[in-house]
Amino acid sequence: MLQNEVYPNTMLMNRLVVLFGFVFLQACSQKPHYGNLDFMGKFPTRLNEVSGLDKDGNGNFWVIEDNGNKDKIYQVDSLARVIRELKVENAKNKDWEDLAKDRNGNLYIGDFGNNRNHRENLVIYKLPNPEHEKGDKIKSEKIEFRYPEQKKFPPKKSKLYYDAEAFFHRGNSLYIITKNRTRPYDGKAMIYKVPDTKGHYDAELIGEWFLCNDQNRCSVTAATISPDGKTIAVLGYGTLWLITDFEFDHFYKGTVKQIDLGLRTQLEAICFIGHDTLLLSDERSHDTGGNLYRLQLSKILEPESNTKSKP
Repeated sequence: MLQNEVYPNTMLMNRLVVLFGFVFLQACSQKPHYGNLDFMGKFPTRLNEVSGLDKDGNGNFWVIEDNGNKDKIYQVDSLARVIRELKVENAKNKDWEDLAKDRNGNLYIGDFGNNRNHRENLVIYKLPNPEHEKGDKIKSEKIEFRYPEQKKFPPKKSKLYYDAEAFFHRGNSLYIITKNRTRPYDGKAMIYKVPDTKGHYDAELIGEWFLCNDQNRCSVTAATISPDGKTIAVLGYGTLWLITDFEFDHFYKGTVKQIDLGLRTQLEAICFIGHDTLLLSDERSHDTGGNLYRLQLSKILEPESNTKSKP
């Protein structure tokens, strides 16, 4: 009787082991989840903190890193592999947070990261088209600016509006969208404008844009404008805002479509590579991020998204 009782139990255990092993192998074979984004490639470990991204004229891209990293721009291909790097002269990486480009191919590095709102040395570095550079260095000019509304460094917690990680170029101006760090969080981004030429400026306050009350989704980390100038994309942590049907300077009052990207990594950089396609990247944190992604807008936008809807 003992043998008859043990034998079925042994068979059951063997079947359970096989079943659990199958489930485990299936889980291991699952592809990583990137939400609505298509994985393009992984940056090398020396580029752990990519904070700005923009395309060149040959199908590749320029990237920068943020606070504490080298004073360099890196050219990478569509698989996130480094092709070339250039030392930026007359520049120091205090906290490089975004890249922008004008129609002449000039690059702009936004050194305006200001987590504690205490900086009084905000600057945007203007670089000539790096594709024309033959060596391993590139010169830069300084566009220095201040926010005239900021009177204290830092201001009180309810007025922490003066960090920034996002800007784009249009016409002869650079439009800066600030990153809200207020306590309590009130969801407002400030929109500022500065000229795109060397000098010292008081940034012009264009207006205030309310995104939402969730700091984890609605803190702005990057921005870009489409080649035809008809769409502005603004990035947050897992959230994308697409703005159309706008007028300058108050572009944020146009039609706004908010999109959940389905990914909750530290997304920090974005650029258009056509009217319908965006490239994005996130910083590496533990075992996640450090990737280059593509987002095809036509695949995620519903037909009714063209109707007028204000935030």
